[in-house]
Amino acid sequence: MKIFGASGGLGLSVVEQALSAGHVVSALARTPSKIGIQHPSLSLYQGDVLDKDAVKKTIAGQQAVISVLGPSRPVVPGMMEIAAKNIIAGMQTDGIRRLISTTGAGVRDPQDQPKLIDHVMKTLLTLLAGDVLRDSVANVQVIQASELDWTIVRFPRLLDGAFTGKYRVGYLGEDAGWQISRADGADFVLKELMEGKWVRKSPVVSY
Repeated sequence: MKIFGASGGLGLSVVEQALSAGHVVSALARTPSKIGIQHPSLSLYQGDVLDKDAVKKTIAGQQAVISVLGPSRPVVPGMMEIAAKNIIAGMQTDGIRRLISTTGAGVRDPQDQPKLIDHVMKTLLTLLAGDVLRDSVANVQVIQASELDWTIVRFPRLLDGAFTGKYRVGYLGEDAGWQISRADGADFVLKELMEGKWVRKSPVVSY
């Protein structure tokens, strides 16, 4: 599998759990040394997800793609949207269909039934990080418009917590909490990759 965003907190958890489960993992990062993992089944490549050719080259030969990319610091305008377009183009060139991509719970889905507090939180997010939210929404829209077998996994606040294996999967307003550990978030991503219960859906995963 190919993992984008592997050097982030969630990305590292996905890489570690994927390797422990026996998967062969390939990761692209601007600074591969930040991943800090050495394993015979892990291949690291230096590059930028904004580089279409680099993305296409490293996707070749993979069976599935996982994107756990988050907004860059400092923020690069349109980065998430461009990344989605590059990843999809690379997958289509190589005939890869399965994509799991993560984003924040502030990105809404038609099946959500947000409560008052959800509306308040989104208003605050729009005021404090409107550019990031708009780019995240654009990223999701690009993926959903593709013909790939995608799953958009939406997370609320991600924490550095222990793995529990116990979390909820649903939509805002019906079965969604406010936080989840990165370890449990990674667990769901890998389970969904194998089970495919949420293909072409965008669940919120939380405690």
